[in-house]
Amino acid sequence: MEIKAAQKLVDDWIQTVGVRYFNELTNMAMLTEEVGEVARIIARRYGEQSEKESDKSKNLGDEMADVLFVLICLANQTGVDLEEAFKRNLEKKSIRDAERHHNNPKLKA
Repeated sequence: MEIKAAQKLVDDWIQTVGVRYFNELTNMAMLTEEVGEVARIIARRYGEQSEKESDKSKNLGDEMADVLFVLICLANQTGVDLEEAFKRNLEKKSIRDAERHHNNPKLKA
């Protein structure tokens, strides 16, 4: 699915099921909460923290999708075309970091 299509899909869902967007500040708080849920899974499943029994049933993909959904809501609310923004961002990184990572001794195995 293209990002533009995802933005439209989320907007359609909000207009029919969600009634309306939460305001931008509420969605920013929700985004922070959802990122925290992803961080909790990563820290416990892949990091050094032990995973609680109640965390073992958490689905990382589902939590990442929650992050993406709220991020798309914020983009829709603020008029950001995420597909174009992502393309521009990747171009910027490709120019800026063309040699940087190849020359980083920390990344050489």
